[in-house]
Amino acid sequence: MDFVLLIAGLIGLWLGTELTIGGALAIARRHNLSEFFVGLVILSIGSDLPEIAVAVDAGIKGLMGQEASGVVVGTTIGSVITQIGFVLGLCAMLSVLILRRSFLLKHGSVLLASTVLLFLVAFDGLVTHTEGFILITFYAVYVIALMYGAEPPEHEHKTVAGGGLRSWLLLLVGLATVTLGSEFTVNSVVRLAHTFQVSEVVIAVLVIGLGTSLPELSISLAAILKNRTQLSVGNIIGSNILDTLLPIGIAAVISTVNFETSLLHYDLPFVFVLTLVVLGLFYARKKLSRTEGIIILSMYLLYVVTKLQQF
Repeated sequence: MDFVLLIAGLIGLWLGTELTIGGALAIARRHNLSEFFVGLVILSIGSDLPEIAVAVDAGIKGLMGQEASGVVVGTTIGSVITQIGFVLGLCAMLSVLILRRSFLLKHGSVLLASTVLLFLVAFDGLVTHTEGFILITFYAVYVIALMYGAEPPEHEHKTVAGGGLRSWLLLLVGLATVTLGSEFTVNSVVRLAHTFQVSEVVIAVLVIGLGTSLPELSISLAAILKNRTQLSVGNIIGSNILDTLLPIGIAAVISTVNFETSLLHYDLPFVFVLTLVVLGLFYARKKLSRTEGIIILSMYLLYVVTKLQQF
């Protein structure tokens, strides 16, 4: 039954995200909001809504005395690795990905800095309220810098016709669905971990991390089909910056987040190395082709195999 609830929760997260983004985009068009605002705020945060919802739910459970730190931490790390390892690797195998070095240096360096910052605040095994606020502030400064910086990134996503009452209903139903989906997901992972006597982190990394990356996979593949490969890469890098900082930051502000030692010794360093390899390949060749895609996917599969051994 817990497996059924987990699948239902992941479906709820995905469906709720699609409804929320669709409704929000229609409302934005109706009120003539800039494409920059729509792309940066609605799509970036919207596609990461599953991770944020899981973080809030886990934080609230922490306040109620139910330990769920492993779920939010595992989901965050699993999502980051899935996006840059599986999603980006798959996209590189389907199409040559080209990225400007100026974009790579600016946003790639922020992504690496975000990973280092997360490692530093979690080094003692805890992310406190203050440290959670630091993570959120770092992301807020990044967003503000983007708003007052150079040309905004382009984003593409399926929109919904209209913009009136129907759009608001889509938005509200989407948010409600995401909330319910996150509740099912977190509860089922905690129970499955207890049933099989494995860490919540392992299940969260492998299952929820993949499930919550579906919006990014959808956006990236849609961009490739429309021959907008820079949008695909930009979406993944921007999403990973948010994932690294915001979910754990939000959860920690609500309730202190515990970090397992194995995550600090293996998973977070792997995130840094994988990110460094991807950015290095991009910088050296100014593109990712099928060969680089195979390398990136192989690193992702190696990580998955090592995590499966922990069951």
